[in-house]
Amino acid sequence: MAHTKNDDSSFWRRADDSLIRYSGGGSFIRRIIERAEGVYLYDADGKPILDFTSGQERSCPLSRRQVGNLDHLFSGMLSRPVVDLASKLSSILPPGLDKVQLLSTGGESNECALRIAKLYTGKFEIVGLSNSWHGVTFGSASMTFQTTRKGYGPAAAGSLVLPAPNGYRSPFRNPDGTHDWKKELDYGFSLIDAQSVGSLAAVIVEPILSSGGVIVLPPGYLRRLKEHCEARDMLLIVDEAQTGVGRTGKNFAFEHDGVVPDILTLSKTLGAGLPLSAVITSNKIEEAVHSKGFSFFTTHVSDPLPAAVGLRVLEVLERDNLAARAEALGQRFRAFLLGLQAQYECIGDVRGMGLMQGMEIVRDRTTKEPDEVLATALADRMLELGLSANVLRIPGTGSSFRMAPPLTITQDELDSGLAIIAEAFRSTKGANKALAVGTRD
Repeated sequence: MAHTKNDDSSFWRRADDSLIRYSGGGSFIRRIIERAEGVYLYDADGKPILDFTSGQERSCPLSRRQVGNLDHLFSGMLSRPVVDLASKLSSILPPGLDKVQLLSTGGESNECALRIAKLYTGKFEIVGLSNSWHGVTFGSASMTFQTTRKGYGPAAAGSLVLPAPNGYRSPFRNPDGTHDWKKELDYGFSLIDAQSVGSLAAVIVEPILSSGGVIVLPPGYLRRLKEHCEARDMLLIVDEAQTGVGRTGKNFAFEHDGVVPDILTLSKTLGAGLPLSAVITSNKIEEAVHSKGFSFFTTHVSDPLPAAVGLRVLEVLERDNLAARAEALGQRFRAFLLGLQAQYECIGDVRGMGLMQGMEIVRDRTTKEPDEVLATALADRMLELGLSANVLRIPGTGSSFRMAPPLTITQDELDSGLAIIAEAFRSTKGANKALAVGTRD
């Protein structure tokens, strides 16, 4: 194979010598990324890579103008972009999500939400879902129930877990074999009640457990979850770092169930690639915690630059009706994956919503044994063909593809990516075992 600029030995030697490896056992992809334009990344050789893994857009011309005016302020000061973005967010959210705090990362916003819940309720126990991912700061990491949890000592006191409603793998079944998520959730809460010391403060959930393998909460799940919370005087925190701002076919994924959370957190797409997150709660909760002296200061709270970009993102969301586009393109994406599943035995399950789609690679459809080796080989082949298609390379979830193209992707660009996925299955050893003779292209 010919030597390329991506093989720059000096670059990789310095990378290996100087960088902490932070991907849970995985290694850095051996491609040097030089720039991004639209939905494409470009490596050191100038080769375009269609990006199905960022889950957000990268460029906003407004940011360049804002840098020239005001990019950062002391935390106690306010600027117009911050107030404009907060007002805009509350105006497109239902009543009960009225007050906004702007921060930098999704984990940071979840940390803030947990502090609000504890201060408001006067309690400390927090409940999350298995396979969840909420961040790496202490409180957020304590509610992240994945293999990356191991090796860091005690989590926060009162960190409790419910079973994730994974319809593909759950043992809770109706007589007809369908997933009985209601019984699963009710049983989970019976265990929570048994473990609790009487200090249940909140539940925190993702509408789609993205890093957990693209596990979609069943229709009605959030509503029943809210009922369980209300029965125990708990708050419901919905983490929409990956599902918010149009990705699932609605502006916010909780809208699919018609339930308003007590606290909502956002990030990723909201900042169009810049570090921006938000915590939104009700007037009632904000007033109560303020009266108790609520404090959550960070260096970059209420920064003008990312706020200006976030405001522009919301304007484009409405102007271009991105949620409806995500719904339409998501249906096309899902239909393609289901068609692929009908051809290839190694695709055990297809799941997702809007422009967040996933598929799980298995050794055998009967046993449902995950096949992380084959999934990695497929992802590597897709990258070789010009598509970054799987962010889930963490041990324990690496058999599941999580694909979230930018909301601005065109149908032609989406179809280009789907063609690469199809070619990867055709040309990857171990993947090209068809279900039946004559079913392959």
